[in-house]
Amino acid sequence: MLKTIAGIYQNGQIQLNELPQDLSDRTQVLVTFLDPGKIDPTKLSQLIEQLETIAGIQQGFEELNSGQTRPIGDFIQEMQQKYDIPG
Repeated sequence: MLKTIAGIYQNGQIQLNELPQDLSDRTQVLVTFLDPGKIDPTKLSQLIEQLETIAGIQQGFEELNSGQTRPIGDFIQEMQQKYDIPG
């Protein structure tokens, strides 16, 4: 799982803007310090979206490798029923 949470480094501590949910004790983290004068909010937002997309793809591969899949026909039928699409 990949989760990005903004925060501030101040007085030797990192203060997160929100508390992470559903994490086990001693979860590994990566901390990236941003140069305040060089932050482009649009590019930062795009980077976060890309990281979350990569995490979703990784989760999909993990589910595929562990056999947590279903036949494509079942999925198509479910979507047709859910969105009232004629078959």
